[in-house]
Amino acid sequence: MASLRFDIAVSLDGFSAGPNPSEEHPLGEGGMQLHEWAFELAAWREPHGKDGGEVNASTPVVEAMRANVGAVVMGREMFGGGPGPWGEDPWDGWWGDDPPFHTPVFVLTHHAREPLQKDGGTTFHFVTDGVQSAFEQARKAAGDHDVSLAGGADVAQQFLAAGLVDEFTLSVVPVLLGSGTRMLDNLGADVRLAQADVVAAPGVTHLKYRVER
Repeated sequence: MASLRFDIAVSLDGFSAGPNPSEEHPLGEGGMQLHEWAFELAAWREPHGKDGGEVNASTPVVEAMRANVGAVVMGREMFGGGPGPWGEDPWDGWWGDDPPFHTPVFVLTHHAREPLQKDGGTTFHFVTDGVQSAFEQARKAAGDHDVSLAGGADVAQQFLAAGLVDEFTLSVVPVLLGSGTRMLDNLGADVRLAQADVVAAPGVTHLKYRVER
């Protein structure tokens, strides 16, 4: 059965992004450290149009993140462009003309915008009527495939609180950010989890959980 899942890197003290995010530092100050373990992997480099790369214990984890994904949901902060109306020359994402998604992407926002079509099968759809609507549109677009939440933390929290997430992986990196965006804030005791897998890899430990209902 198709599922809704997310995979996100966090610091050892529980932050998925550092403080003071900006166009220069989209993951906040120090936040890029959370992804350094992935950047040299062949499994990460190939979909981003880069050659070469390493193969290690993180490889099957990253490959599983991309497998069977038929649609993606993300928040306005991850898509970028700042808050507020889109303006006359709207931001079109961090990823250039050929984003790595290759599926429909549904962006949660308060400001309407026409769909943005990119190369490689990626089209960004801008959803203004909430999490449930984004979920239903993404599930319909995905068909028999899974829906992936690309982030950020606020979107993942909303989907968890709404009981829509089936499983997720936290890739825990041994750095301390001290402040920033906490991954698992704003959730009550009603969210019950079961550990599904643990993978230790160079520079990161991947913790996979199922959401129990």
